[in-house]
Amino acid sequence: MATPDPVATAAARAGLRFSKMHGAGNDFVVLDLRGGAPPPDAALCRLLADRHRGVGCDQVLTIAAPCSEGAVASYGIWNADGSPSQQCGNGARCVAAWLVRDGAASGDFVLDSPVASHRVRELGDAGFEIEMGAPVFAPAEIPLAGVGGDADDYAIEVVGRRLRLGAVSMGNPHAVIEVDDIDAAPVTELGAALQQHPVFPQQCNVGFARVLDRGRIRLRVYERGVGETLACGSGACAAVAVLARRGRVDAAKGVDVELPGGTLRIHLGADGSLYMAGPAAFVYEGEFNA
Repeated sequence: MATPDPVATAAARAGLRFSKMHGAGNDFVVLDLRGGAPPPDAALCRLLADRHRGVGCDQVLTIAAPCSEGAVASYGIWNADGSPSQQCGNGARCVAAWLVRDGAASGDFVLDSPVASHRVRELGDAGFEIEMGAPVFAPAEIPLAGVGGDADDYAIEVVGRRLRLGAVSMGNPHAVIEVDDIDAAPVTELGAALQQHPVFPQQCNVGFARVLDRGRIRLRVYERGVGETLACGSGACAAVAVLARRGRVDAAKGVDVELPGGTLRIHLGADGSLYMAGPAAFVYEGEFNA
C-alpha cells in the first residue's frame, strides 16, 4: 500500500465516526454521510485504510441518500489506494447490515451502488442475499482491448507466460484463471501484472479458481486497488459466471465459493442475474482523529 499523503492529516475531519465491518474477511470502514457530509477524498481514504497509521481496511464505504425511487440508501466504494470502485458484493452486504441495525431498512429492500440498484434480502443469522446483476461478456463492455469477438477464454502473454483466462464484467472488470493448485497459485505476481496489462484498459480484478465439483469451487482474488483479499463478492460472481459458461459448474443450482475468509453462495436466477449470499459482521465502532 502507498504511504499516506501528508495532506491526508489535514483532510481528515476531527471526530469522524465510523463502523469497522467485514464480510467473510473482506473488511471495510463504513461512514454515514446521510447528514450531508462530503465523501472522503483519496488522501483520507488512504489514511483510513492504512493498517499501521489508520483504521485498516480493504475499502472505505460511504452511505448516502438513495439515487433511485424505491431504494433506502446509496453507497460509495473507495479502494485502499484511494481510487473509486464501481462494485463490491461483500461491501453491499455490510451496508445492508448497517442500515438494518440503524433501523433504516428491514426484510426485502433496495440499495443503489455506483453502477446499479440491487435487491437485498435478509437471511437472518445467515447474513444477506444481494442481487448482483447479470454477467456481461461483451469485450467492449468489460472492457477488453485488442481482442476479437466474445470468447469463453482469451490467450494473453503476461510476465513471460501464456495464460488462458475468462473475462467478464459484474459492474467492474474481472479476469478468471483456472488453476490446479489454488494454494500454490502465483496470485500476487500474476495478479499485479495482469492488472497492468494493456488488454485491460481499466485494470481488473483477477480471480484464481479451482473447481472441486459442479457445486463447489475454491477462489483467491487479487483485487484492483487493494491486492489479495480474504474475500471478493463480485469476484466470486465473476468466477461462477465464467465457469458456468464453460459448463464447469451448475450456477442455476447454486455454487459454494470457498475463499480464504469464508464461503459465499452464488446462484443464477431465472431473470439472468447472479445472486450472492453470505455473512456481514460488525467489528467495532470508532472515532477517527488524524
